Amino acid sequence: MAFIQMIDFRTKGLDAGRPYIEEYLTKTEGRRTARRSILCQDRDDADHYFNLVFFDSYESAMENSNLPETGELAAKLGELSEEPEKFVNLEILDDRS
Repeated sequence: MAFIQMIDFRTKGLDAGRPYIEEYLTKTEGRRTARRSILCQDRDDADHYFNLVFFDSYESAMENSNLPETGELAAKLGELSEEPEKFVNLEILDDRS
């Protein structure tokens, strides 16, 4: 089964972070191991977000985390966050459509 890393964060600067993400995607083309990402906003708290990042496995997620550009992106986005991000590592046990 696949693996999801959920990043729980708070920011008022979401739009300020978008250029950093685009730059990251360009720089890591063909090397990053993330297969999909879904950015979600809490309907009851407009500054609260969740980013769900899908990988083939935990190992491929760690490979992606070890890219220098991933660390650079995390540092830039961390400066926009109101509090430290919370990372939750999720093994998918069942996936139905």
